[in-house]
Formats: sequence, structure tokens, C-alpha cells
Amino acid sequence: MKTLTRQAPAKLNLTLDVLGKREDGYHEMKMVMTSVTLADTVTLASEPGEGIVLSSNLGFLPVDGKNLAVSAALRLKEETGADWGKLTIGLEKRVPVCAGMAGGSSDAAAVLVGLNELLGLGLTRERLMEIGARVGSDVPYCVLGCTALAQGRGEVLTPLPALLHCWVVLAKPGFPVSTPELFARIDTQKVRCRPDTGGVMAALEAGDLPGVARRLFNVFEAVLPERKAHQVEELKQELFRRGALGASMSGTGPTVFGLFDAEAPAREAAEGLKDMCRDVFVTETL
Repeated sequence: MKTLTRQAPAKLNLTLDVLGKREDGYHEMKMVMTSVTLADTVTLASEPGEGIVLSSNLGFLPVDGKNLAVSAALRLKEETGADWGKLTIGLEKRVPVCAGMAGGSSDAAAVLVGLNELLGLGLTRERLMEIGARVGSDVPYCVLGCTALAQGRGEVLTPLPALLHCWVVLAKPGFPVSTPELFARIDTQKVRCRPDTGGVMAALEAGDLPGVARRLFNVFEAVLPERKAHQVEELKQELFRRGALGASMSGTGPTVFGLFDAEAPAREAAEGLKDMCRDVFVTETL
């Protein structure tokens, strides 16, 4: 049996803009994304036999092709003819599910990168990103794994200077968010404010953490249903009150995050937020 273990980090949107709907049904996106140390652990094992078996510490996750980790393995096999015999995928989930942090996409990316190494396929990162784009829009970014500008539907990536090391408090509210509903809302509502993506890129280039933090912005916050928007805004204001340099929602939410320049205030803020959210994490930028 051959085995390999990889980490699958969560991603955050420093900015998120939706530029319009495309002819192929997807939306044209423009986002600056980065990764944090909060991560799932993905274990791969190849042995004689056939099929794919997935196990997870979360019993409600699908274990077939509806799980992006399995979907990524199947797509890799379809694209390359890779033969792993019987493949066992183990997921130890730490990144919250349906939280706007690409947990499933990062698992898929870890499977692609891990199988490439485990089986000695010799595929380039660019080729893995191409395959990942057929699995999900965030998978190519998760294969790349650095601070990057994402365009197209998220698969056109330009690496950027890394966000300076900082501490990040993550708080996931208890309500669900429907991604299709948010895209439908943004198609029918006028977006009055958009992120200063160029300003964020310039601040990254200058190594200006406060400059990045004060420009955090996600257009989806403006189209959340009123009650959910109010809860997101409450979390952001609490993060600011407790010393965050900047705060925003990641992806289609509902996770809210704040950037801190020191560990102590970040941990104090996280403790304070536990009265507002069950799922609160302290992590760091990669």
C-alpha cells in the first residue's frame, strides 16, 4: 500500500467582485484571494483492487462523486488514465462546510496534487489547475495556493505578493447561504459599491497590511437577505470594536473574518465572538 497525507488550507476573499453574467451561464469574477493555516487533512492510500472509498469525520458528507474530493480523483483518471487500483480517501475536516472558504475545493486540490505525487504522474501545476477547473471554480486557486488575483469564473489566476503575516479571526454564523440565490440577487440588483482591487494589489506590493485591511470588500454582502446582512454587519462591527484592522465576508458566506496584527487581540476577539457564533477560529495567513 502507498500512502500520502496533505493539508488542504481554507481560502479567504480579500476582495470579491461580480462583473456580470456570461453567455456560458457562469459569472465573470474579479477577486483577490489568500490562504490561511486552518486546513483539512487529506490522506490518500492506493492498494491493489478497484474503486474509491471515502471516509470522513463528518458523517453527513457525501462519499460519492458529489464530494469534490472523489470528483477530483475521477476527473484525474478520466483526463490521464491514472491507475491507482483501490483508492481510499480520508478527510479530517476542520474547515467549516458551506462557509465561503472553499473547504471542498481545497480537498479536491489536495487530492489532485497528492495523487500526482503518489502515483508519479509528473503533471505540472498548470495541468493540475486545468483539470481542477473542470471540478470546480475554486479548485485551480486551491492548487496554486498563494495570494492571487482570480478572474474569469475564478480559474484565471495571477500570483500576487503574499499578504504580510497576520492573525485571522473567523466566525461562521448559524444561518445557511444559498450561492445560487445570491448570484440571482446580484443579477437583478444594482451594485453601488465595488472593491478597490487595484488598491489592494498595490498595498500587497508595498507590504502594507493596514492598506489591504481597510480595502477588504465583498459585493455579496450588499445582496444578502436583510436579516442575514444584519448579522454579518454585527459580526464585522464587533471585530472592529475588538481591534481588527479590517473585516469582511468570505466568498458567498456566511463566514466573516477579521485581520489582526498580533495574536493576543485576535484570541481575545475570538473569545468575545463565541457568544455570537458557535464556530469561531483563530488562524494565520500562509
